[in-house]
Amino acid sequence: MRRARAAVFVAAAAFILGACSSTPSASGGGGGGSASASAGKCVVGVSWNNFQQPRWAATDKPKMKQTIEAGGGTFIDADANLDNQRQLSDVDTLISKGANVLVLLAQDNKAILPALQKAKDAGIPVIAYDRLIEDPSGSILYITFDNVGVGKAEAEAILAKVPKGNYVLIKGDPGDANASTFLPQGWNDAGLKDKIASGDIKIIGPADGTYTDAWKTEKAQANMEAIIDQANASNKKIDAILAENDSTALGVVAALQGKNYGFPPLSGQDGDPANLNNVALGKQYVDVWKNSNELGKAAGQAALQLCQGKKISEVTINVDSSVAPAAGNSPTDFKTPGGNTVKSIILKPTPVTAATLDKVISAGWYADKAAICKGVDTSSPTAPAACK
Repeated sequence: MRRARAAVFVAAAAFILGACSSTPSASGGGGGGSASASAGKCVVGVSWNNFQQPRWAATDKPKMKQTIEAGGGTFIDADANLDNQRQLSDVDTLISKGANVLVLLAQDNKAILPALQKAKDAGIPVIAYDRLIEDPSGSILYITFDNVGVGKAEAEAILAKVPKGNYVLIKGDPGDANASTFLPQGWNDAGLKDKIASGDIKIIGPADGTYTDAWKTEKAQANMEAIIDQANASNKKIDAILAENDSTALGVVAALQGKNYGFPPLSGQDGDPANLNNVALGKQYVDVWKNSNELGKAAGQAALQLCQGKKISEVTINVDSSVAPAAGNSPTDFKTPGGNTVKSIILKPTPVTAATLDKVISAGWYADKAAICKGVDTSSPTAPAACK
C-alpha cells in the first residue's frame, strides 16, 4: 500500500511539474504576487489558524509543502495560534514576502474577510483550506472533506449502536461553519432530528448541543463534566455522545474517566493518534478518518496551477481513489450557509471502528500500529483484529 501511495504521489508531481520552475527565497519581499506568476516565481503562502490539533503539522503541512516543492514552488507559512488578529497580520506578512497564491485555514470564516480583500486587491488567488470562508464575491477555491458526510458517518455509526436513549451533543467552535452547520446537517441527514422528534432520543444538556471554543480539549472536558453532573443530578443515564471531532472527543473521554462514568459510544473525526488508540481501547466507538495527506496534496496541486495562471474553474487534482471527490476532480459550485456560491473540491471521508482499524494502519497513516494499539490486551477475545 505504501508503494501504491508513492506511485500516486510521483504521478501527481509529474502532473503539476510544469507549474513553476524555480524556488525563490521565502524571505524575499516584493509586495505580493499576482494571479499569474512568471515562470521563475511561484511562492505559496499558507496561513494556519493553529497547530494545537496534531493533524495540521503531522499530515496537512508536510504533504502540501512536499507537493508544492516537487512542482518547483516555494512554500512559506505562519501559525496564528487561534488568534483572529494575528491571522490577519500573518496574511499581510505572507503577501509582503511575495506570495503568489494564499492558502487560508481560517480561524473564523468572517473575521478573515479583510485578509481576503487584501489578497483580491493584490490579485492573489485564495484557497480556503478545510474551513469555509464566507466570500460574497465567490472568488475563492474551497478545498475540504465532505463535512456533511463526516457528520452523517458519525451519526450513522452511533445511531446504529444506540438507536434509542439519552444523547449528549458536543460541538466545535461556533465561528466554524463545520461546527455550526455542516456536521449537524450530517447528523440530521443520518436521522438524529427525526429520532429526537419521535422521542426515541432525548438530549441531555442544551438541545442544540454544547459548543467548544476553538475546539479545545480542555474546554470540551469542562463542558462534558458539567453535563455529567447535570445527568447525575436528574438521575439520567448518558447512553451515547456525538462529538464533532477528535479534540472534543478527547475532552469527553477525559471527563468520563475523571467521573468514573464508563464509556458510552462516542464519535469523533480526524484520525488523530490518541483517538484511534481510544477506538482500539473501546473508549471511542467511531472515528471518521480524513486522510489529510491527500487534502494537503490536493491543495498543493491547486496552488501550483493557480500560480501558473489557471482560473479556479480550470483546476484539476489527482488524489488517491479512496478519497476522490464524488463530483469529480475539478471544482463544482458550493452553496454556503451564508447564501454565497463558491467553487469547491470536496474529498471523501472514511468512518473507522475497532473492527476496521486495519484501513488506517494499511494506508501508512502517521498513527502507526504501535501507537493505535498501545495498551490493548491482544490476548483478549475483544481485542481489535488489527492489533493482533
